[in-house]
Amino acid sequence: MKAIILTTDHFEDSEVTEPVKQLEQAGIKCYIASLQIGKIKGKKGAELVAEMTLNEVNPDSYDLLLLPGGEAPANLRKSQRALDIARHFFASNKPVAAICHGPQILVSADLLQGRKATCVEKISDELIEAGAHYLDAPLVIDDNLITSRHPGDLHEFIKAILTKLQPSNR
Repeated sequence: MKAIILTTDHFEDSEVTEPVKQLEQAGIKCYIASLQIGKIKGKKGAELVAEMTLNEVNPDSYDLLLLPGGEAPANLRKSQRALDIARHFFASNKPVAAICHGPQILVSADLLQGRKATCVEKISDELIEAGAHYLDAPLVIDDNLITSRHPGDLHEFIKAILTKLQPSNR
């Protein structure tokens, strides 16, 4: 099983490092795709390596799309390829997990109309304007969509992802 994480510089450190650690412990290989190959740096100093560009991502090859927050989604949402990847996961009904500012990519991809979701409060108006039913809750699951608000919700967020990826839940 494989997960693709779309992020770039200024990501929220724990929203990438914690899911990667726990997913890989569960046997799920994680790959990071960004605007360019190479080192990317989190808001708090974590450094990761993007192994591929967004253009190199074949969404059919992955079981999960993870969209962490921080400032990275504000840049990624400008990429047509990032939006296309998200649309592909929704069209294929594969799990999409977005936390904090991560749902901004889904807003720009016009994927939240009629969906229940949460996010960091600062961007809740964006979700509402995009037609989402915004809930201020630590975890919101709507079919293939898993959303959480911030790093404080990571425990529930990661647990929900792992549950969703179990063969009996797909």
